Amino acid sequence: MDHKSSPATWMKFSASLTPLLFFSVVVAVGRSGEPVDAANRLTDDERTGGWQMLWDGKTLAGWHGTDASVPVAERWKAVDGVLSVVAGGPGATRKHLVTAREYAAFELAFEFKLSAGANSGVKYLVTIEKNGDRLVPIGPEYQILDDDRHPDAKKGENGNRTLGSFYDVIARRTRPAPPGGGPLVNTWQQGRIVVRPDGTVEHWLNGEKIVAYVRGSPDFKARVARSAYAKFPGFGEVSTGLILLQDHGDAVAFRSIKLRLLHD
Repeated sequence: MDHKSSPATWMKFSASLTPLLFFSVVVAVGRSGEPVDAANRLTDDERTGGWQMLWDGKTLAGWHGTDASVPVAERWKAVDGVLSVVAGGPGATRKHLVTAREYAAFELAFEFKLSAGANSGVKYLVTIEKNGDRLVPIGPEYQILDDDRHPDAKKGENGNRTLGSFYDVIARRTRPAPPGGGPLVNTWQQGRIVVRPDGTVEHWLNGEKIVAYVRGSPDFKARVARSAYAKFPGFGEVSTGLILLQDHGDAVAFRSIKLRLLHD
């Protein structure tokens, strides 16, 4: 239909739209100008496949701090369908966000958006260990990092602290571009972590598998022994654990956090 169509023609056209199509036309763009209709929702196929929303898109329900008795609301905000950790000034106390329950074998999907120079991560199979008067979350980490600006990208071994890597243990194979070919920062990107019952683990970034390993294998143990986790006996080999969103003092946003359990 061109811009010269008469009002009568337009009314006839609009009436022919199904309610669902008309709804999608109206809500496809949010206040920021980005598509939001698919965020924080499950498709029919996902529901059939056993997926569940791990974050409800509105509140912090189902999540709490590493110390469940300590509020996290000053660090984590749930606004307009986005779960954000805010940038912390000098001396700000970091407060990670963990799930209220543990998971064993699962597939976790999430979207994230980095601010310039940001550092964060998604940890899984997390156990909370006491270190003096502190509670320390221990578990493998899917690194979330602005590789181009944060100095951590150049540390570690062979790039194993870059975006999508198994932090300080296994470097990613490649860095797929964000959907639509946007920049690394201030663009929604897609992460995925698969923890299988047979011990196989995969990291995915923007639709491509970038890390794969087998928990407890000789290669896994050798890599852990060279990493910052060498001092934790049995690191990464627990049968079940929490999922954690990391507060590293930088502004990072998450949405569409969903999970499905995997079985033998």
